[in-house]
Amino acid sequence: MPSRHLSLIDNLIINADRALRTLAAGSDMTCERPSPATSIHESQLSDVERKKAAALMRVNHTGEVCAQALYQGQALTAKLPNVRTEMEKAADEEIDHLVWCQQRLDALGGHTSYLNPLWYGLSFAIGAGAGLISDKVSLGFVAATEDQVCKHLQSHLTQLPEADVRSRAVVEQMLIDEAQHAEVALDAGGYRFPRPVKGVMTLVSKVMTGTSYHI
Repeated sequence: MPSRHLSLIDNLIINADRALRTLAAGSDMTCERPSPATSIHESQLSDVERKKAAALMRVNHTGEVCAQALYQGQALTAKLPNVRTEMEKAADEEIDHLVWCQQRLDALGGHTSYLNPLWYGLSFAIGAGAGLISDKVSLGFVAATEDQVCKHLQSHLTQLPEADVRSRAVVEQMLIDEAQHAEVALDAGGYRFPRPVKGVMTLVSKVMTGTSYHI
């Protein structure tokens, strides 16, 4: 049987459901791949180390919340079916990262950022806007965003407590995946954003990571 064509209302309902499940603490989202931390013994951390690790993983969790929103917004307004499919596939792959970060936060006794609904809404609007401009810009935005994410993850590997090998394993795998997403977006025809645009994106990213670290 041919697949049913989804109307705008159908897509909005699907996106609303995805948003609620993404933002709900302890949501029913499940990952396709087990967390890289699963097979690693939990090390003893001091209160200071645990607090710092939780803050960094909270930032990473917020980044994954934004990724979900960005991809869903882009998929909603993508013009070519294959681009829409790629965006939806990327969002599904990012669910692994979202769940892994949530699991680490729970293990560290941390909490997700209280500002996640705000960042989700803004990211969804940006993603939808990029898709409305063109698929080339939308894919380019993915590549530029993933480049920013990779830089954050690399910095977190230097900031995480050395004893927290479980969080480190999660971040290392996320770094590999995000770099691959950036390459796929560019190979699919994504526009390479100029340095000034990336500079603005860096400033916005710093606001998001700075607030999520503390709140």
